[in-house]
Parts: sequence; structure tokens; C-alpha cells
Amino acid sequence: MTIRVLLADDQALIRAGFRMIVDAAPGLEVVGEAADGAEAVQLCHRHRVDVVLMDIRMPRVDGIEATRRIGADERLAGVRVLVLTTFDNDDNVIHALQAGASGFLGKNVAPGDLVTAIRVVADGEALLSPRATRGLVSRLIRDLQPPVRQPPELDLVTDREKEILVLVAHGLSNTDIAERLHLSPLTVKTHINRTMIKLAARDRAQLVVFAYRHQLVRPGDPPP
Repeated sequence: MTIRVLLADDQALIRAGFRMIVDAAPGLEVVGEAADGAEAVQLCHRHRVDVVLMDIRMPRVDGIEATRRIGADERLAGVRVLVLTTFDNDDNVIHALQAGASGFLGKNVAPGDLVTAIRVVADGEALLSPRATRGLVSRLIRDLQPPVRQPPELDLVTDREKEILVLVAHGLSNTDIAERLHLSPLTVKTHINRTMIKLAARDRAQLVVFAYRHQLVRPGDPPP
């Protein structure tokens, strides 16, 4: 099955470079190009897009707002956004993830890593660069406040789902979690999907944010 990719960047030269990389990869196809966030949202509706490579700084509507619009539109529920930017800082990480981005990479990413990232987010996984992950955690630490009470939606999550949620927040893949808990990767994926539904999380990246914000995981804790 071909993964259909939309390129959203205000620089035509960058879009051309990404198109060459994506179209040369087996199973990937560029189906459209957008020069700003508003056009990106329109093209998501026009084409059956699986993954958007989204720049952050664009005219009219920036990439974070475009990601937010995509995430809020039920008709685009299957679209995943992979943010690519030269501005790999804490605020951009937090804002992109809160808007619904599934991944975050610098524009200096190697072609092979970019192709891998597209496949990862298309499969429902979350992907963050190491620097972005550090930025996410450090920002969450600064903003973290003790919760007044446990969020009610967490009552819907089973003990097994909480266990897997913690491991997701530590950055473990489905395969890693399956080996640790002696489960099949499919069973792990099923638990994660159910947890996302219960917590109204669009993808794994938002599960990580939830786990840290509600102190299910604390910075410096080793994986259980």
C-alpha cells in the first residue's frame, strides 16, 4: 500500500528536494505541495493524504496552526503530521505536539531517516528527534504542576494499559514493550489504541505528553 505524502513548505527549493527523496523511496508518493498552512489543509481535503511533511514557519497560516486544524477536523482523522523545521526548540516541540503532530525532526535529517520517519508516523507511531525529546521533557518539567486530582478519563484505563502507557512514555517501541511484558506486538498495539481512545489522544506523542503532565512518568525514572 502506497503512503501518500503532502509537502508543506514556503520554499519551493526545499519542497523539490523532499519530493525527490520521497518519490524515490519504494511505497511512498508525493500527492501535492503547499506553500502555506492554509493551502496544506485544503490539499489534505482534496487528496487522500496519509502524512504531511509540515514546515513550522510559513506565511498566512503557520505549520502549528495548520496541524491544529488538521487534528480538529474529523474528516482528516487519518492524516498524520511530521513537522520538519530548522527551529528545533522547546516551544516548537510543545506547540507542535499539542496541536496534534505525530513527529518532529530537524530539516537537516538524512534522506534515509526521513523516509523511515514517514513510514513510522504513517503506521501510527510517534517520532521525535533526540533534541526534540529533550526539549519536550525539559519544558514539561518546567511547567509541571502537581495535579489537583487524577483526571477522570484515567479511571477508564486498565492496569495493563497504564503499564504500557508508562513504557510508551519512556520511548519504548511496540516490539520493545512486547518483549518486556511477554506479549505479542499486536496485543501491545491493541492496548495502545484503546488507551488513545480513552484518553482522547490522537497518537503516541500525545500519550507521552499525558503521561508526563499527570506524573505517571517522572524525569529521570528508569523504565519499570
